[in-house]
Amino acid sequence: MYRNTALSARSFGAYACTWIVALLLVWTPARAGPGHHAVATAHPLATDAAEAVLAAGGNAFDAAIAVTAALGVAQPQGSGLGGGGFFLLYHAESEHSVMLDARETAPEAAHRDLFLDDAGEPVPGLSLDGALAAAIPGTPAALVHLAEHYGRLSLGTSLAPAIELAEEGVPADLTYLQMAEFRKRALRAGADAAGIFLDDGELPAERARILQPDLARTLRRLAEHGHSGFYEGEIAQRLVEGVRAEGGIWSLDDLARYRVVERRPVVLEYQDARIVTAAPPSSGGIVIGQILNILAAAGAVDDSGLRTHLLVEAMRRAYRDRALYLGDPDHVPIPVTRLLSADYAADWYASIDPDRATPSASLPLFGEAEHAATTRTARESRQTSHFSVMDADGNRVSGTITLNYPFGSGLVPPDTGVLLNNEMDDFATHQGSPNVYGLIGFDANAVGPHRRPLSSMSPTFVETPDRIAVLGSPGGSRIITIVLQGILATLEGADAEALAARPRFHHQYLPDRVEFETGAFTSSVRASLVRRGHRLAPQLRPFGDLQVVVWDRSEDRLEAASDPRGDGTASVFVQR
Repeated sequence: MYRNTALSARSFGAYACTWIVALLLVWTPARAGPGHHAVATAHPLATDAAEAVLAAGGNAFDAAIAVTAALGVAQPQGSGLGGGGFFLLYHAESEHSVMLDARETAPEAAHRDLFLDDAGEPVPGLSLDGALAAAIPGTPAALVHLAEHYGRLSLGTSLAPAIELAEEGVPADLTYLQMAEFRKRALRAGADAAGIFLDDGELPAERARILQPDLARTLRRLAEHGHSGFYEGEIAQRLVEGVRAEGGIWSLDDLARYRVVERRPVVLEYQDARIVTAAPPSSGGIVIGQILNILAAAGAVDDSGLRTHLLVEAMRRAYRDRALYLGDPDHVPIPVTRLLSADYAADWYASIDPDRATPSASLPLFGEAEHAATTRTARESRQTSHFSVMDADGNRVSGTITLNYPFGSGLVPPDTGVLLNNEMDDFATHQGSPNVYGLIGFDANAVGPHRRPLSSMSPTFVETPDRIAVLGSPGGSRIITIVLQGILATLEGADAEALAARPRFHHQYLPDRVEFETGAFTSSVRASLVRRGHRLAPQLRPFGDLQVVVWDRSEDRLEAASDPRGDGTASVFVQR
Protein backbone atom coordinates (compact mmCIF):
# COMPACT_ATOMS: atom_id res chain seq x y z
CA MET A 1 0.00 0.00 0.00
CA TYR A 2 1.34 3.42 -0.90
CA ARG A 3 1.23 5.94 1.94
CA ASN A 4 3.48 9.02 1.76
CA THR A 5 4.43 10.80 -1.45
CA ALA A 6 5.94 13.90 0.15
CA LEU A 7 9.34 15.14 -1.02
CA SER A 8 11.47 17.44 1.09
CA ALA A 9 14.32 18.22 -1.33
CA ARG A 10 14.91 21.77 -2.55
CA SER A 11 15.73 20.76 -6.12
CA PHE A 12 14.43 18.43 -8.78
CA GLY A 13 17.71 16.54 -8.82
CA ALA A 14 17.08 15.10 -5.37
CA TYR A 15 15.15 12.19 -6.82
CA ALA A 16 15.00 10.22 -10.05
CA CYS A 17 12.10 7.84 -9.87
CA THR A 18 8.35 7.83 -9.48
CA TRP A 19 5.43 5.45 -9.79
CA ILE A 20 3.92 4.47 -13.13
CA VAL A 21 2.07 1.43 -14.37
CA ALA A 22 5.28 -0.62 -14.16
CA LEU A 23 7.26 1.72 -11.85
CA LEU A 24 9.76 2.98 -14.42
CA LEU A 25 12.43 5.64 -14.00
CA VAL A 26 11.51 9.27 -14.59
CA TRP A 27 13.19 10.43 -17.77
CA THR A 28 12.84 13.05 -20.40
CA PRO A 29 15.12 13.13 -23.44
CA ALA A 30 17.69 15.91 -23.16
CA ARG A 31 16.88 18.48 -25.83
CA ALA A 32 17.41 22.17 -26.25
CA GLY A 33 14.44 24.40 -25.51
CA PRO A 34 12.09 25.73 -28.17
CA GLY A 35 13.75 29.16 -28.31
CA HIS A 36 10.38 30.91 -27.85
CA HIS A 37 7.96 31.39 -24.97
CA ALA A 38 4.36 30.11 -25.02
CA VAL A 39 1.54 30.93 -22.62
CA ALA A 40 -2.14 29.96 -22.50
CA THR A 41 -4.32 31.21 -19.65
CA ALA A 42 -7.98 31.61 -18.75
CA HIS A 43 -7.90 35.43 -18.91
CA PRO A 44 -6.17 37.90 -21.27
CA LEU A 45 -4.80 39.98 -18.38
CA ALA A 46 -3.13 36.89 -16.92
CA THR A 47 -1.55 36.12 -20.29
CA ASP A 48 -0.30 39.72 -20.41
CA ALA A 49 1.17 39.32 -16.92
CA ALA A 50 3.09 36.22 -17.99
CA GLU A 51 4.45 37.97 -21.08
CA ALA A 52 5.62 40.92 -19.00
CA VAL A 53 7.49 38.72 -16.53
CA LEU A 54 9.07 36.57 -19.26
CA ALA A 55 10.13 39.71 -21.13
CA ALA A 56 11.79 40.93 -17.92
CA GLY A 57 14.03 37.85 -17.93
CA GLY A 58 11.88 35.51 -15.91
CA ASN A 59 11.42 31.81 -16.58
CA ALA A 60 8.32 29.62 -16.72
CA PHE A 61 8.17 29.47 -12.93
CA ASP A 62 8.20 33.25 -12.57
CA ALA A 63 5.47 33.36 -15.23
CA ALA A 64 3.45 30.85 -13.19
CA ILE A 65 3.59 33.19 -10.19
CA ALA A 66 2.48 36.15 -12.31
CA VAL A 67 -0.37 34.21 -13.93
CA THR A 68 -1.64 32.72 -10.68
CA ALA A 69 -1.73 36.07 -8.92
CA ALA A 70 -3.24 37.88 -11.93
CA LEU A 71 -5.98 35.27 -12.35
CA GLY A 72 -6.89 35.72 -8.69
CA VAL A 73 -7.50 39.41 -9.37
CA ALA A 74 -9.01 39.22 -12.86
CA GLN A 75 -11.14 36.11 -12.21
CA PRO A 76 -11.98 36.28 -8.50
CA GLN A 77 -14.83 33.83 -9.05
CA GLY A 78 -12.32 31.14 -9.98
CA SER A 79 -9.13 31.44 -7.95
CA GLY A 80 -7.11 33.68 -5.69
CA LEU A 81 -4.96 33.93 -2.57
CA GLY A 82 -7.76 32.35 -0.56
CA GLY A 83 -7.62 29.10 -2.54
CA GLY A 84 -5.16 26.43 -3.60
CA GLY A 85 -4.13 24.18 -6.44
CA PHE A 86 -1.56 21.94 -8.06
CA PHE A 87 1.46 23.06 -10.09
CA LEU A 88 3.11 20.45 -12.29
CA LEU A 89 6.67 21.59 -12.98
CA TYR A 90 9.37 20.45 -15.39
CA HIS A 91 12.89 21.77 -14.86
CA ALA A 92 14.79 21.61 -18.14
CA GLU A 93 18.31 21.71 -16.72
CA SER A 94 17.84 18.74 -14.38
CA GLU A 95 15.31 17.02 -16.69
CA HIS A 96 12.93 16.15 -13.89
CA SER A 97 9.30 16.80 -13.06
CA VAL A 98 7.63 17.43 -9.72
CA MET A 99 4.13 18.29 -8.55
CA LEU A 100 3.82 21.20 -6.15
CA ASP A 101 0.85 20.41 -3.91
CA ALA A 102 -0.73 23.65 -2.71
CA ARG A 103 -4.02 22.04 -1.81
CA GLU A 104 -5.89 23.60 1.09
CA THR A 105 -5.93 21.85 4.49
CA ALA A 106 -8.68 21.36 7.05
CA PRO A 107 -8.14 23.27 10.31
CA GLU A 108 -7.12 21.49 13.51
CA ALA A 109 -10.64 21.69 14.94
CA ALA A 110 -12.25 20.00 11.93
CA HIS A 111 -13.80 16.60 12.55
CA ARG A 112 -15.70 13.91 10.70
CA ASP A 113 -19.18 15.16 11.67
CA LEU A 114 -18.51 18.88 11.23
CA PHE A 115 -21.25 19.39 8.63
CA LEU A 116 -23.89 17.04 10.09
CA ASP A 117 -26.89 17.83 12.25
CA ASP A 118 -27.85 16.03 15.46
CA ALA A 119 -29.51 13.28 13.40
CA GLY A 120 -26.29 12.67 11.47
CA GLU A 121 -27.56 14.24 8.24
CA PRO A 122 -25.77 16.94 6.19
CA VAL A 123 -26.79 20.52 6.96
CA PRO A 124 -27.65 22.08 3.58
CA GLY A 125 -25.14 24.72 2.50
CA LEU A 126 -22.90 24.46 5.56
CA SER A 127 -19.91 23.13 3.59
CA LEU A 128 -20.44 25.65 0.76
CA ASP A 129 -21.22 29.05 2.27
CA GLY A 130 -19.54 30.96 5.05
CA ALA A 131 -16.70 30.46 7.47
CA LEU A 132 -16.95 26.71 8.18
CA ALA A 133 -16.66 25.97 4.46
CA ALA A 134 -13.17 27.50 4.19
CA ALA A 135 -10.01 25.42 4.44
CA ILE A 136 -6.54 26.89 5.04
CA PRO A 137 -5.33 28.44 1.73
CA GLY A 138 -2.32 27.08 -0.13
CA THR A 139 -1.86 29.48 -3.04
CA PRO A 140 0.23 32.12 -1.19
CA ALA A 141 2.68 29.45 0.00
CA ALA A 142 2.96 28.11 -3.54
CA LEU A 143 3.87 31.53 -4.94
CA VAL A 144 6.59 31.96 -2.33
CA HIS A 145 7.91 28.44 -2.91
CA LEU A 146 8.10 28.92 -6.68
CA ALA A 147 10.00 32.18 -6.29
CA GLU A 148 12.44 30.86 -3.69
CA HIS A 149 13.23 27.52 -5.31
CA TYR A 150 12.69 27.82 -9.06
CA GLY A 151 12.24 31.39 -10.28
CA ARG A 152 14.87 33.83 -11.54
CA LEU A 153 13.13 37.02 -10.43
CA SER A 154 12.13 38.35 -7.04
CA LEU A 155 8.65 37.51 -5.80
CA GLY A 156 7.81 41.21 -5.87
CA THR A 157 8.69 41.49 -9.55
CA SER A 158 6.49 38.55 -10.46
CA LEU A 159 3.58 39.83 -8.33
CA ALA A 160 3.79 43.37 -9.70
CA PRO A 161 1.28 42.88 -12.57
CA ALA A 162 -1.35 41.48 -10.18
CA ILE A 163 -0.80 44.28 -7.68
CA GLU A 164 -1.34 46.84 -10.44
CA LEU A 165 -4.54 45.08 -11.55
CA ALA A 166 -5.89 45.04 -8.01
CA GLU A 167 -5.17 48.75 -7.52
CA GLU A 168 -6.44 49.96 -10.89
CA GLY A 169 -9.37 47.54 -11.12
CA VAL A 170 -10.48 44.93 -13.62
CA PRO A 171 -13.61 45.37 -15.79
CA ALA A 172 -16.48 43.07 -14.87
CA ASP A 173 -16.96 40.85 -17.91
CA LEU A 174 -19.93 38.67 -18.79
CA THR A 175 -18.53 35.56 -17.10
CA TYR A 176 -17.91 37.51 -13.90
CA LEU A 177 -21.47 38.84 -13.92
CA GLN A 178 -22.97 35.40 -14.55
CA MET A 179 -21.05 33.85 -11.67
CA ALA A 180 -21.75 36.79 -9.35
CA GLU A 181 -25.46 36.47 -10.09
CA PHE A 182 -25.25 32.73 -9.36
CA ARG A 183 -23.54 33.36 -6.00
CA LYS A 184 -25.12 36.70 -5.12
CA ARG A 185 -26.74 35.35 -1.97
CA ALA A 186 -23.41 34.12 -0.57
CA LEU A 187 -21.66 37.38 -1.49
CA ARG A 188 -24.39 39.47 0.11
CA ALA A 189 -23.97 37.57 3.39
CA GLY A 190 -20.59 39.18 4.02
CA ALA A 191 -20.21 42.95 4.08
CA ASP A 192 -16.63 42.90 2.84
CA ALA A 193 -17.36 40.55 -0.08
CA ALA A 194 -20.44 42.51 -1.09
CA GLY A 195 -18.52 45.76 -0.92
CA ILE A 196 -15.87 44.44 -3.30
CA PHE A 197 -17.78 42.29 -5.77
CA LEU A 198 -21.29 43.82 -5.78
CA ASP A 199 -22.71 47.33 -6.09
CA ASP A 200 -25.09 48.07 -3.21
CA GLY A 201 -25.91 44.38 -3.06
CA GLU A 202 -26.61 44.08 -6.78
CA LEU A 203 -24.53 43.20 -9.81
CA PRO A 204 -22.18 45.93 -10.99
CA ALA A 205 -22.65 47.30 -14.48
CA GLU A 206 -20.89 45.41 -17.26
CA ARG A 207 -17.32 46.72 -17.66
CA ALA A 208 -17.48 48.48 -14.26
CA ARG A 209 -14.09 48.22 -12.60
CA ILE A 210 -13.75 45.85 -9.65
CA LEU A 211 -11.24 47.55 -7.35
CA GLN A 212 -9.40 45.46 -4.74
CA PRO A 213 -7.08 47.78 -2.77
CA ASP A 214 -7.02 45.53 0.32
CA LEU A 215 -5.92 42.61 -1.84
CA ALA A 216 -3.18 44.79 -3.36
CA ARG A 217 -1.86 45.52 0.14
CA THR A 218 -1.94 41.81 1.04
CA LEU A 219 -0.03 40.98 -2.15
CA ARG A 220 2.56 43.64 -1.31
CA ARG A 221 3.00 42.21 2.16
CA LEU A 222 3.43 38.72 0.67
CA ALA A 223 6.05 40.11 -1.73
CA GLU A 224 7.96 41.82 1.08
CA HIS A 225 7.80 39.14 3.77
CA GLY A 226 7.27 35.88 1.90
CA HIS A 227 5.54 33.02 3.71
CA SER A 228 5.33 34.82 7.05
CA GLY A 229 3.71 37.82 5.35
CA PHE A 230 0.52 35.82 4.88
CA TYR A 231 0.62 32.93 7.34
CA GLU A 232 1.87 34.89 10.35
CA GLY A 233 1.61 38.39 11.72
CA GLU A 234 -0.94 41.05 10.79
CA ILE A 235 -2.61 39.30 7.82
CA ALA A 236 -2.89 35.99 9.64
CA GLN A 237 -4.44 37.72 12.65
CA ARG A 238 -7.04 39.46 10.48
CA LEU A 239 -7.86 36.23 8.65
CA VAL A 240 -8.42 34.27 11.84
CA GLU A 241 -10.43 37.03 13.49
CA GLY A 242 -12.62 37.39 10.40
CA VAL A 243 -13.26 33.66 10.13
CA ARG A 244 -14.00 33.17 13.82
CA ALA A 245 -16.31 36.19 13.90
CA GLU A 246 -18.46 34.37 11.33
CA GLY A 247 -18.55 31.09 13.25
CA GLY A 248 -15.45 29.47 11.78
CA ILE A 249 -12.82 27.36 13.53
CA TRP A 250 -9.48 28.61 12.16
CA SER A 251 -6.56 29.28 14.50
CA LEU A 252 -3.28 31.13 14.10
CA ASP A 253 -1.51 27.78 14.45
CA ASP A 254 -3.49 26.40 11.46
CA LEU A 255 -2.03 29.14 9.27
CA ALA A 256 1.48 29.01 10.74
CA ARG A 257 1.84 25.28 10.14
CA TYR A 258 0.70 25.35 6.48
CA ARG A 259 3.32 24.18 3.97
CA VAL A 260 3.22 23.20 0.34
CA VAL A 261 4.45 19.69 -0.46
CA GLU A 262 6.58 18.57 -3.39
CA ARG A 263 5.20 15.25 -4.60
CA ARG A 264 6.28 12.71 -7.17
CA PRO A 265 3.85 12.93 -10.07
CA VAL A 266 2.01 9.94 -11.45
CA VAL A 267 3.86 8.87 -14.60
CA LEU A 268 2.14 6.62 -17.13
CA GLU A 269 3.14 4.95 -20.36
CA TYR A 270 0.51 4.56 -23.04
CA GLN A 271 1.26 3.73 -26.68
CA ASP A 272 4.48 5.65 -27.41
CA ALA A 273 3.77 8.41 -24.88
CA ARG A 274 4.98 9.21 -21.42
CA ILE A 275 2.25 11.02 -19.48
CA VAL A 276 3.21 12.99 -16.37
CA THR A 277 0.21 13.99 -14.33
CA ALA A 278 -1.18 14.79 -10.90
CA ALA A 279 -0.62 12.67 -7.79
CA PRO A 280 -2.88 12.37 -4.72
CA PRO A 281 -4.50 14.31 -3.17
CA SER A 282 -5.50 14.78 -6.79
CA SER A 283 -7.46 11.82 -8.10
CA GLY A 284 -6.62 12.79 -11.68
CA GLY A 285 -3.44 10.83 -12.34
CA ILE A 286 -4.67 7.54 -10.92
CA VAL A 287 -8.08 7.76 -12.61
CA ILE A 288 -6.50 8.68 -15.96
CA GLY A 289 -4.01 5.84 -15.54
CA GLN A 290 -6.75 3.31 -14.82
CA ILE A 291 -8.75 4.39 -17.86
CA LEU A 292 -5.73 4.22 -20.15
CA ASN A 293 -4.78 0.81 -18.78
CA ILE A 294 -8.26 -0.55 -19.48
CA LEU A 295 -8.04 0.82 -23.04
CA ALA A 296 -4.63 -0.82 -23.39
CA ALA A 297 -6.11 -4.12 -22.24
CA ALA A 298 -8.75 -3.79 -24.96
CA GLY A 299 -6.12 -3.33 -27.68
CA ALA A 300 -6.82 -1.76 -31.05
CA VAL A 301 -10.54 -1.25 -31.73
CA ASP A 302 -11.54 -0.03 -35.19
CA ASP A 303 -15.28 0.33 -34.58
CA SER A 304 -15.90 3.89 -33.25
CA GLY A 305 -19.11 2.92 -31.45
CA LEU A 306 -17.44 0.07 -29.58
CA ARG A 307 -14.38 2.19 -28.83
CA THR A 308 -16.55 4.93 -27.28
CA HIS A 309 -18.52 2.32 -25.31
CA LEU A 310 -15.27 0.90 -23.89
CA LEU A 311 -14.05 4.38 -22.97
CA VAL A 312 -17.29 5.17 -21.13
CA GLU A 313 -17.13 1.84 -19.29
CA ALA A 314 -13.51 2.53 -18.30
CA MET A 315 -14.53 5.95 -16.94
CA ARG A 316 -17.33 4.32 -14.95
CA ARG A 317 -14.99 1.85 -13.25
CA ALA A 318 -12.17 4.32 -12.55
CA TYR A 319 -14.54 6.84 -10.94
CA ARG A 320 -15.99 4.04 -8.82
CA ASP A 321 -12.49 3.34 -7.49
CA ARG A 322 -11.96 7.06 -6.95
CA ALA A 323 -14.83 7.08 -4.47
CA LEU A 324 -13.53 4.04 -2.58
CA TYR A 325 -9.78 4.43 -2.37
CA LEU A 326 -8.52 7.96 -2.91
CA GLY A 327 -7.82 10.70 -0.38
CA ASP A 328 -4.95 12.55 1.28
CA PRO A 329 -1.85 10.33 0.90
CA ASP A 330 -0.39 11.72 4.12
CA HIS A 331 -3.35 10.42 6.12
CA VAL A 332 -4.71 7.33 4.36
CA PRO A 333 -3.01 4.41 2.59
CA ILE A 334 -3.72 4.39 -1.15
CA PRO A 335 -3.17 1.14 -3.11
CA VAL A 336 -1.50 2.94 -6.03
CA THR A 337 0.47 -0.03 -7.32
CA ARG A 338 -2.60 -2.25 -7.47
CA LEU A 339 -4.87 0.40 -9.00
CA LEU A 340 -2.33 1.12 -11.74
CA SER A 341 -1.35 -2.48 -12.42
CA ALA A 342 -1.94 -4.18 -15.76
CA ASP A 343 -3.54 -7.16 -14.00
CA TYR A 344 -6.08 -4.95 -12.26
CA ALA A 345 -6.93 -3.26 -15.55
CA ALA A 346 -7.30 -6.64 -17.23
CA ASP A 347 -9.78 -7.70 -14.55
CA TRP A 348 -11.82 -4.54 -15.07
CA TYR A 349 -11.71 -4.98 -18.83
CA ALA A 350 -12.94 -8.57 -18.48
CA SER A 351 -15.99 -7.23 -16.59
CA ILE A 352 -17.09 -5.10 -19.57
CA ASP A 353 -19.79 -6.52 -21.84
CA PRO A 354 -18.96 -5.25 -25.35
CA ASP A 355 -22.64 -5.21 -26.24
CA ARG A 356 -24.27 -3.79 -23.08
CA ALA A 357 -23.70 -0.89 -20.69
CA THR A 358 -22.89 -1.97 -17.14
CA PRO A 359 -25.35 -0.44 -14.64
CA SER A 360 -23.26 1.44 -12.08
CA ALA A 361 -25.43 0.01 -9.30
CA SER A 362 -24.22 -3.47 -10.25
CA LEU A 363 -20.60 -2.59 -9.43
CA PRO A 364 -20.08 -3.24 -5.72
CA LEU A 365 -19.55 -0.21 -3.54
CA PHE A 366 -21.22 0.21 -0.18
CA GLY A 367 -24.72 -1.01 -0.70
CA GLU A 368 -27.55 1.49 -0.49
CA ALA A 369 -25.27 4.48 0.10
CA GLU A 370 -24.44 4.62 -3.58
CA HIS A 371 -28.00 5.52 -4.54
CA ALA A 372 -27.70 8.92 -2.84
CA ALA A 373 -25.84 10.30 -5.85
CA THR A 374 -28.11 9.08 -8.59
CA THR A 375 -29.98 12.35 -8.99
CA ARG A 376 -27.18 14.85 -8.51
CA THR A 377 -25.79 16.74 -11.48
CA ALA A 378 -22.10 17.28 -12.11
CA ARG A 379 -22.21 21.02 -12.65
CA GLU A 380 -20.11 23.08 -15.01
CA SER A 381 -17.09 24.61 -13.34
CA ARG A 382 -16.19 28.21 -14.11
CA GLN A 383 -14.77 28.59 -10.61
CA THR A 384 -11.41 27.01 -11.30
CA SER A 385 -8.65 28.33 -13.55
CA HIS A 386 -5.91 26.66 -15.52
CA PHE A 387 -2.81 27.91 -17.29
CA SER A 388 -0.04 26.30 -19.32
CA VAL A 389 3.36 27.87 -19.94
CA MET A 390 6.67 26.87 -21.55
CA ASP A 391 9.70 29.11 -21.72
CA ALA A 392 12.42 29.30 -24.34
CA ASP A 393 14.69 26.96 -22.36
CA GLY A 394 12.02 24.24 -22.16
CA ASN A 395 10.97 24.80 -18.53
CA ARG A 396 7.24 24.27 -18.25
CA VAL A 397 4.36 24.57 -15.82
CA SER A 398 0.84 23.19 -15.94
CA GLY A 399 -1.11 24.85 -13.14
CA THR A 400 -4.69 24.34 -11.98
CA ILE A 401 -5.89 26.68 -9.22
CA THR A 402 -9.27 27.05 -7.56
CA LEU A 403 -11.61 28.35 -4.87
CA ASN A 404 -13.88 25.32 -5.48
CA TYR A 405 -17.32 26.90 -6.08
CA PRO A 406 -17.88 30.31 -7.76
CA PHE A 407 -16.52 32.97 -5.38
CA GLY A 408 -15.68 30.19 -2.93
CA SER A 409 -17.31 30.55 0.47
CA GLY A 410 -18.31 34.16 -0.23
CA LEU A 411 -16.34 35.28 2.84
CA VAL A 412 -13.68 38.02 2.78
CA PRO A 413 -12.15 38.64 6.24
CA PRO A 414 -12.10 42.42 6.83
CA ASP A 415 -9.08 44.45 5.67
CA THR A 416 -7.48 41.50 3.82
CA GLY A 417 -9.13 41.45 0.39
CA VAL A 418 -8.75 37.66 0.50
CA LEU A 419 -11.82 35.78 -0.78
CA LEU A 420 -11.81 32.41 0.96
CA ASN A 421 -12.42 29.02 -0.65
CA ASN A 422 -15.08 26.46 0.23
CA GLU A 423 -12.88 23.40 -0.28
CA MET A 424 -14.32 21.66 2.78
CA ASP A 425 -17.13 20.54 0.45
CA ASP A 426 -14.58 18.44 -1.45
CA PHE A 427 -14.31 16.13 1.52
CA ALA A 428 -16.80 13.29 1.94
CA THR A 429 -18.74 15.37 4.46
CA HIS A 430 -21.25 12.51 4.78
CA GLN A 431 -20.38 8.95 3.82
CA GLY A 432 -21.82 8.06 0.41
CA SER A 433 -23.51 11.43 -0.15
CA PRO A 434 -22.58 13.52 -3.19
CA ASN A 435 -20.76 16.82 -3.01
CA VAL A 436 -21.80 19.79 -5.13
CA TYR A 437 -20.38 18.08 -8.25
CA GLY A 438 -22.21 14.81 -7.68
CA LEU A 439 -19.07 12.97 -6.57
CA ILE A 440 -19.44 10.55 -3.69
CA GLY A 441 -16.78 9.55 -1.18
CA PHE A 442 -16.15 7.46 1.90
CA ASP A 443 -13.59 7.03 4.69
CA ALA A 444 -10.55 7.67 2.51
CA ASN A 445 -11.73 11.26 1.98
CA ALA A 446 -13.41 11.95 5.32
CA VAL A 447 -13.09 15.32 7.08
CA GLY A 448 -10.20 15.39 9.55
CA PRO A 449 -7.65 17.78 11.06
CA HIS A 450 -4.97 18.96 8.61
CA ARG A 451 -6.22 16.71 5.83
CA ARG A 452 -6.20 17.84 2.20
CA PRO A 453 -9.48 17.14 0.41
CA LEU A 454 -9.49 14.93 -2.65
CA SER A 455 -9.41 16.88 -5.92
CA SER A 456 -10.03 16.29 -9.62
CA MET A 457 -7.55 18.93 -10.79
CA SER A 458 -5.22 17.25 -13.29
CA PRO A 459 -2.36 19.37 -14.65
CA THR A 460 -0.59 17.17 -17.20
CA PHE A 461 2.38 16.84 -19.57
CA VAL A 462 2.18 14.51 -22.58
CA GLU A 463 5.59 13.55 -23.97
CA THR A 464 6.18 11.60 -27.19
CA PRO A 465 9.38 11.27 -29.22
CA ASP A 466 8.34 14.25 -31.35
CA ARG A 467 5.92 16.33 -29.29
CA ILE A 468 5.40 17.74 -25.82
CA ALA A 469 1.98 19.01 -24.71
CA VAL A 470 1.25 21.02 -21.56
CA LEU A 471 -2.44 20.99 -20.71
CA GLY A 472 -5.15 21.14 -18.08
CA SER A 473 -8.65 22.47 -17.49
CA PRO A 474 -11.29 23.43 -14.95
CA GLY A 475 -14.55 21.48 -15.00
CA GLY A 476 -15.31 20.15 -11.51
CA SER A 477 -15.72 16.38 -11.62
CA ARG A 478 -15.29 16.51 -15.41
CA ILE A 479 -11.70 17.78 -15.26
CA ILE A 480 -10.28 14.27 -15.41
CA THR A 481 -12.18 13.23 -18.53
CA ILE A 482 -11.53 16.58 -20.22
CA VAL A 483 -7.79 16.12 -19.72
CA LEU A 484 -8.00 12.44 -20.69
CA GLN A 485 -9.59 13.34 -24.02
CA GLY A 486 -6.93 16.01 -24.48
CA ILE A 487 -4.26 13.34 -23.99
CA LEU A 488 -5.91 11.05 -26.54
CA ALA A 489 -6.24 13.91 -29.04
CA THR A 490 -2.55 14.74 -28.56
CA LEU A 491 -1.63 11.15 -29.40
CA GLU A 492 -3.80 11.39 -32.52
CA GLY A 493 -1.69 14.33 -33.68
CA ALA A 494 -4.15 17.18 -33.06
CA ASP A 495 -2.63 20.66 -32.95
CA ALA A 496 -3.10 23.00 -29.99
CA GLU A 497 -6.24 24.69 -31.32
CA ALA A 498 -7.90 21.38 -32.18
CA LEU A 499 -7.03 20.02 -28.72
CA ALA A 500 -8.66 22.97 -27.01
CA ALA A 501 -11.80 22.97 -29.15
CA ARG A 502 -12.64 19.25 -29.46
CA PRO A 503 -16.16 18.36 -28.14
CA ARG A 504 -16.21 16.29 -24.93
CA PHE A 505 -18.18 13.63 -23.08
CA HIS A 506 -18.11 12.37 -19.53
CA HIS A 507 -19.17 9.57 -17.17
CA GLN A 508 -18.37 9.56 -13.45
CA TYR A 509 -20.00 6.33 -12.16
CA LEU A 510 -22.84 8.20 -10.46
CA PRO A 511 -25.11 9.63 -11.69
CA ASP A 512 -25.24 6.77 -14.20
CA ARG A 513 -25.32 8.68 -17.47
CA VAL A 514 -23.12 9.90 -20.31
CA GLU A 515 -22.98 13.70 -20.42
CA PHE A 516 -21.85 15.12 -23.74
CA GLU A 517 -21.43 18.35 -25.66
CA THR A 518 -22.92 19.05 -29.05
CA GLY A 519 -20.72 17.41 -31.65
CA ALA A 520 -19.07 14.94 -29.27
CA PHE A 521 -20.71 11.94 -30.99
CA THR A 522 -21.56 11.20 -34.58
CA SER A 523 -25.10 10.01 -35.19
CA SER A 524 -23.87 6.43 -35.60
CA VAL A 525 -21.87 6.49 -32.36
CA ARG A 526 -24.80 7.99 -30.51
CA ALA A 527 -27.10 5.28 -31.86
CA SER A 528 -24.63 2.56 -30.85
CA LEU A 529 -24.47 3.91 -27.29
CA VAL A 530 -28.25 4.00 -27.01
CA ARG A 531 -28.46 0.49 -28.43
CA ARG A 532 -26.05 -0.72 -25.75
CA GLY A 533 -28.24 0.77 -23.01
CA HIS A 534 -26.31 3.92 -22.10
CA ARG A 535 -28.37 6.81 -20.77
CA LEU A 536 -27.34 9.88 -22.76
CA ALA A 537 -27.58 13.38 -21.26
CA PRO A 538 -26.83 16.15 -23.77
CA GLN A 539 -25.45 19.30 -22.15
CA LEU A 540 -26.73 22.65 -23.37
CA ARG A 541 -23.73 24.45 -21.89
CA PRO A 542 -20.20 23.47 -22.95
CA PHE A 543 -17.85 22.33 -20.22
CA GLY A 544 -14.18 22.87 -19.53
CA ASP A 545 -11.66 25.56 -20.43
CA LEU A 546 -8.58 23.73 -21.71
CA GLN A 547 -5.35 25.73 -21.91
CA VAL A 548 -2.74 24.12 -24.15
CA VAL A 549 0.89 24.54 -25.19
CA VAL A 550 2.32 22.12 -27.75
CA TRP A 551 5.99 21.93 -28.77
CA ASP A 552 6.36 19.95 -32.01
CA ARG A 553 10.06 19.17 -31.93
CA SER A 554 10.03 17.35 -35.25
CA GLU A 555 8.98 20.55 -37.03
CA ASP A 556 10.52 22.98 -34.52
CA ARG A 557 7.13 24.60 -33.95
CA LEU A 558 5.68 25.98 -30.70
CA GLU A 559 1.89 26.42 -30.42
CA ALA A 560 -0.46 27.73 -27.75
CA ALA A 561 -4.25 27.73 -27.64
CA SER A 562 -6.95 28.83 -25.23
CA ASP A 563 -10.27 26.99 -25.17
CA PRO A 564 -12.88 28.78 -27.32
CA ARG A 565 -15.44 27.94 -24.60
CA GLY A 566 -13.77 30.39 -22.22
CA ASP A 567 -12.45 33.93 -22.06
CA GLY A 568 -8.73 33.21 -22.18
CA THR A 569 -5.95 34.00 -24.62
CA ALA A 570 -2.77 32.28 -25.75
CA SER A 571 0.49 33.70 -27.03
CA VAL A 572 3.77 32.54 -28.56
CA PHE A 573 6.53 35.14 -28.64
CA VAL A 574 10.27 35.44 -29.10
CA GLN A 575 12.60 35.45 -26.12
CA ARG A 576 14.15 38.88 -25.61
